[in-house]
This record gives sequence, structure tokens and C-alpha cells, in this order.
Amino acid sequence: MPDYRAIEHQLTHFLGLGRRPVAVTYCETAPAGVQPITGTQPSGCSFWRIAAAGKTFYTEADDHYNCPIGSYTHNIALPPERASELEGTLGLMVQIGYIRMEEIPDVFRLQKEPAAVVYEPLGETASSPSAVLVSGRPKQLALLAEAAVRAGVFSNLPMLTRPTCMALPAALQKGVVVSSACIGNRVYTDLGDDELYAVIPGRDLERVAEELGTIAAANEKLAQYHSTRRQTLTTP
Repeated sequence: MPDYRAIEHQLTHFLGLGRRPVAVTYCETAPAGVQPITGTQPSGCSFWRIAAAGKTFYTEADDHYNCPIGSYTHNIALPPERASELEGTLGLMVQIGYIRMEEIPDVFRLQKEPAAVVYEPLGETASSPSAVLVSGRPKQLALLAEAAVRAGVFSNLPMLTRPTCMALPAALQKGVVVSSACIGNRVYTDLGDDELYAVIPGRDLERVAEELGTIAAANEKLAQYHSTRRQTLTTP
């Protein structure tokens, strides 16, 4: 099994990350040796914030019911008494001009509902994650994207917008993706105004990490190269 602690160190070192990368694992049964989440959260992406702060835990379907949009992207069916909440949330978003209903079919979803979802700091994971969430500033995620391109695992998707949580199923289907992060996610996760997300499929994580050193070193050399060109080729 890969050394995920070493991989987290690589990502943090070469990208200069301020938050820990989060490993997300979709399970067919409740995982042994992992504690369930306690209390309630208003959104599925709230679990990202908790894991980035150092907690390891798993959720089940009912932990996601407060988030009808996140439940939709994770293919989690709301119980009958709460099924109208998805329509109500979408109705509000349409009413205020945030989305159009015809956009909904293009939202990425998991292919099937997971029995449980494990969230944890990448370096703490004891199993192969389904996907890894990385948050950072544009310059940091540009290096990550370039490493993914060099590894041959960057998706052909444009930058994803709302909802942010669809970046997880999108990455599983298409490869490494970048998301601009929606306003709900920013409120629930405290993501900075100057930060974005990248999502790496677990299957591609090692290859991306292996290419980061090359990309980071190349960027340093190119920064010097372009700085020299700017000084020598710029005239008053």
C-alpha cells in the first residue's frame, strides 16, 4: 500500500498547502476500526472541514440528509418525509437566478449510493481512498494541475462550478478536476476567498505526487528564466 503520510508530505511541501489534504473513501459496508461522526452538520462538505482539521470518521446516509444537494450528488435517496427538500432547495436557487433547471442533468453524481463514507486527513488513511481533496490558492493548484497533466491523468473538463461536491464523482469518472467552489461550500468549510479545490482520484494519487517534484523544480527554473527575459527585453 502507498505511504500516504509521505504523499501528504509531498503535496504539502511542493504546493505549500495551508490545509491538510482530505481522503474520501466510499465504502460498501461500515468500516471497521473507524468511529462514526457524532452530532449533525448542515452540509456534506462540512465533513471536509472536519477531516482537514485532523479528525477521522465515517458517515452514513442519514448524516447527509441535511444537505439535499450533496445527497443528490452522492446518489443518497432522501427519506419520503424529506424528499421535498431537494425540490425546495432547487426551487430557491432557480427563483433567485443561481441556476437553471436545465443544468441539473449535467451535474455529476456517484454511480451508486455508498453504505458509508470515510473522511480523514490523507496522511492518516489506512486504506486506499476513493478521492483526495486538495484546497489551495490558484498558483498552488496550477502546479498540481501541471503534475496531473504530466502524469496523464488530468481530466478534459473545464473548471467546475456549482455544486462543489460534484467534483468528487466528476474526478472518479474523468480524472483530476479543479473546482471554483460554490458559495455554500465556502460558508460551510471556511474556504478562503482566494482558494479553490482540486480533486485527485485515489487511483492516480501516486503518479501525481511523483510528478510534483519535477513540476515544482521546473517552475522555479522557468520563473528565473522569465524574470531575466523581462529585465533584458523590456524597454522604456
